[in-house]
Order: sequence, then C-alpha cells, then structure tokens
Amino acid sequence: MALLEQEMRLRKLSQKTIKSYVRFVDECLHFCGQKSPIEINTNDVRGYLDWLAGDGKSASTLNTAYSALLFYFSKILRRSFFFNIPRAKHGHQLPSVLSKEEIRKMIKFTTNPKHNCMLSLLYGTGMRVGELVRLRIADIDLFRSIIALRHGKGAKDRYVMLPVNLKEVLTKQSKIKKSVDFLFTNGRGCHLTEATIQKVVKQAAERAGVHKNVSPHTLRHSFATHLLENGTDIRYIQELLGHAKLQTTQIYTHVANNNLKNIVSPLDV
Repeated sequence: MALLEQEMRLRKLSQKTIKSYVRFVDECLHFCGQKSPIEINTNDVRGYLDWLAGDGKSASTLNTAYSALLFYFSKILRRSFFFNIPRAKHGHQLPSVLSKEEIRKMIKFTTNPKHNCMLSLLYGTGMRVGELVRLRIADIDLFRSIIALRHGKGAKDRYVMLPVNLKEVLTKQSKIKKSVDFLFTNGRGCHLTEATIQKVVKQAAERAGVHKNVSPHTLRHSFATHLLENGTDIRYIQELLGHAKLQTTQIYTHVANNNLKNIVSPLDV
C-alpha cells in the first residue's frame, strides 16, 4: 500500500481520495482471500463490486471503488484486465434546496458570531465545506471584494465573491489574525474539521425549525439554485462552483422554480 499512497501523493490527489482508494483496494484484496494481487482477475473484481452493490452501497461508492481498483492494477501493478466490468449508473437525483426564508432563519437564529459567519460564507459564496475549513486570511481580498479558494476539487483554484454583509466581520478578523492563519481555528490554532462545520449547520437548521436533512452542501445547492432563479447566467454559476463540466451545473435547472411559479395548477383555476 505504501507504493500506492506514494503514487497518489506524487499525482497530488487529495488526502480524502488517497484514504478512500487505499481502503477499497485493501478491502478488495481481503475479499479475494489467498490470491496475490498478480493472480486477481476480472471475475474477482466483478465479484467484489457485486458484493459492494449487494451490501447496499450507492452508485457513487461503487464507482469510487472501481476507480481505486483500476488505478491500483493499471498504474501500480501495470496490469490491464478490466474487461466487461461496467461502472454503476447514477440515478437522477435532484439536489436538496432550501428556500431563502429558511436560510435567513438559520443565519438569524445562529447568535454565535463564528458560526454565523460559517453559515453566511457557505451560502453566500457556494464554497465547499472542505474549502471553508482551509480558508486563510490571505485568501480574502477585502479591497477587490473577492475570496480565493485554493486547491479546490481537482486541485483547481478559483475566485468567488465576498458578500457585502460579511465585509465588516472579515475586516475585523484580518486585523487580529496573521495572513497565514486559517479563518476558523480550534483552540490549538489548527483549522476546524469538516465534521465540526456539518454539526454547526445541522444545529442551525434545528433552531430554525427546518425539517429537512440539511448539510453544508445543501447551502451550496441553495446558492446555485437561487442565483439561477435570480437570472444569473449558468456559465457564471459553473465558474463560481468550480465545476469542470457545464452538465454538472445544469442539474440546478431542474430545481429552479423560474418557470414553475408562472404555471397555475388546474386545482387553483
């Protein structure tokens, strides 16, 4: 596994991806029992993926396992035997989106200034939770009113807008912290974990009486949908979200109510 981890580090894959790939490869090797990696064949890999599918794993999980095994056998062992192994088909699931009023309540009822700022940044910029926890003071350009998100998904940098409502609190933070400091830190000066942010978001939803399964990504979905409903060009939204493909961003056209709100139900006629 050491060689696998090294190869992924050299390719600058995220720590999250490295951990996930190692877990799936290790699990597959155990599944194949006494066989050495050199002896494992297509049927063995199909059997492992079928076992995952039977265990109720999602299409996303199955495809991550597929990618991990393909990487391991092709890049590390230089083997090519992935024939007739299909990738799992993703279901067409619409993202969960909150109303503007629900988000306003979440922010309003969060009186802890630090937590309030977290929620406001997630919704106000559409950044991912992993980008939020690694946000540094130096990434916030108060003069140009933009925020630089470094090493996002796919190791890509991008800029997002700095919400006017957050300029005052971020200006204060810039005066009491060093430029290299993380914006949100724990007692040891390290950045917070994603789990901590997720907990803050869930608690905010509970306080606001939002009876939905709310996560930081829900705020990102809401950001994109509300921009689309306000008439923002979808290509700008694609850039703000950091999507490599426009197709990924177009999912929000299915949840935006621009057209639906103008259609009268026959029940109301």
